[in-house]
Amino acid sequence: MSLELWRGRSDCTASDTRQGSTQNLKGANNMEIDARKTIKEIVVELPASVPIFERLGINYCCGGDKRLEDACRAAGRPVGEVVRSLEAAKIAAQAETGATDWSRESLAGLMNHIVNKHHTFCRQELARLEPLLAKICAVHGANHPELHLLQSVFSGLSKELSMHLVKEEQTLFPYIARMEEAVSRRMPFPRPPFGTLQNPVRMMVLEHDSAGAALREMRKLSGEYKVPPDGCNSFSRLLKNSKNGVDNISQCDISPSWADLPSGGFANAR
Repeated sequence: MSLELWRGRSDCTASDTRQGSTQNLKGANNMEIDARKTIKEIVVELPASVPIFERLGINYCCGGDKRLEDACRAAGRPVGEVVRSLEAAKIAAQAETGATDWSRESLAGLMNHIVNKHHTFCRQELARLEPLLAKICAVHGANHPELHLLQSVFSGLSKELSMHLVKEEQTLFPYIARMEEAVSRRMPFPRPPFGTLQNPVRMMVLEHDSAGAALREMRKLSGEYKVPPDGCNSFSRLLKNSKNGVDNISQCDISPSWADLPSGGFANAR
């Protein structure tokens, strides 16, 4: 999970948060596809855009501050083609029922969802993919040397993500829950044990960017997760599970309610 969406919101105050997240964010049903919007704004408003950007090679992670039209130009994609794909995803999102609009939920509820669903999934997949990747490298590594590079990138990503999850669960999330409770009670923010809240947030952003780079490298090394002609069933399962893992991490990264954290309290939360 990343706090990338907290960037650029130093003008937001605790009173802004008390007014409710629905005044700050629009759900997918109200979204308009505007090529002048940034990738980050589109991803927040329409989570279903993530696999589209992944498929088209548009960087929604570290390059999320670019406008859609600029990002399309950089990726060599016609803006109209991308907008049509996003419009189709928007229609599908509107037709979906039972989906939780996290922009309307509390941060505590969102954090519980992230831990129970995404963190659990991430730990399970990391533990499952590591031995599977080792097996594939042993069998197919001679004919596919890129697998060894893929294994090296995955190993670094696995270690970084494992530490990242612990930091969120034991340090950052508990303090955010206390901040939200303070806002609801109209009380001062509690004193953080890590100097200012900017410190862990900055670290989360850096780790998010690093993980995003690793995921893009894995996608590149695997040829967009395509199984080679001589690939076995285990090879196919590895790439399929890897892609599913990336999609899951992506969904965790763009939870919209993070944009409503009272970042104006960074300076006061000491």
